[in-house]
Amino acid sequence: MADEKQKILDHLWFREMYTGRNVGLIMRIERMIYSKKNDIQRIDVFDHPDLGRVFVLDGMNMLTEKDEFMYHEMLVHVPMFSHPNPKKVLVIGGGDGGSVREVLKHDCVENVILCEVDKDVIETAKKYLPTGVELDNPKLKIVIANGAEYVKNFENEFDVIIIDSTDPTAGEGGHLFTEEFYANCRKALKKGGVLSAETESPFYDYPWLKMAYERMKKSFKLVKVYMGFMATYPSGCWSYLFASDEIDPLRDFDPDRVKKFNRPLKYYNEEIHVASFALPNFVREIIE
Repeated sequence: MADEKQKILDHLWFREMYTGRNVGLIMRIERMIYSKKNDIQRIDVFDHPDLGRVFVLDGMNMLTEKDEFMYHEMLVHVPMFSHPNPKKVLVIGGGDGGSVREVLKHDCVENVILCEVDKDVIETAKKYLPTGVELDNPKLKIVIANGAEYVKNFENEFDVIIIDSTDPTAGEGGHLFTEEFYANCRKALKKGGVLSAETESPFYDYPWLKMAYERMKKSFKLVKVYMGFMATYPSGCWSYLFASDEIDPLRDFDPDRVKKFNRPLKYYNEEIHVASFALPNFVREIIE
């Protein structure tokens, strides 16, 4: 009977094709949990026998339960530990809740705004995703809006802005890679504020990294690329941008703050923080 059940399940597979459509990711679907197509995008949630809960938007893997900490910890804690005392944080995108969860591990944070374009992503995360655990936190305000438009409403408002976007070709993701958007983020930051943004795979999608880096440099005095491992994202290595006018993530970083941090971290630590800014030569060539 077990063998017969296995045969039935073996025909259910998820396939994601990377840029160029010659390489991709394939995962067996152990159990389909949820699926919905709205006016913005298609949302799918399923269970994988090894990776746990999987969250997919428009056919692209957004997170798996087993490795999402790698991405969310690097996107969030590099800027959060670079800023001396982050109290007010804006997260743009990231409706799955993973970035919000990591931000709220910092006791100094008083207010977080999560700006997500798709309310169905928020509801899906609350019901089905392990990353949605802090989406009802009283420190959090959820705004359903296009992040590129929403950030225009602020000036000198936030200590940290975290851009947890989909890639520039997916749905509303392209709005979060423009010169105008980065300029508005700079305006929305307080003096001494910092920003981080995910900038895709430097192996498959290096033009997007180069584009974001060059555009962000037009608004910020300091922009640095940093990298981290991400098991189920294209190529397994992922790039991020750090930007600020006053804060340098190496010069102004205090490793003792990380050593004294009393919340669980599975990837990020004080040595990873420093090492993530050491770039392979092929990535240096992309941005130079």
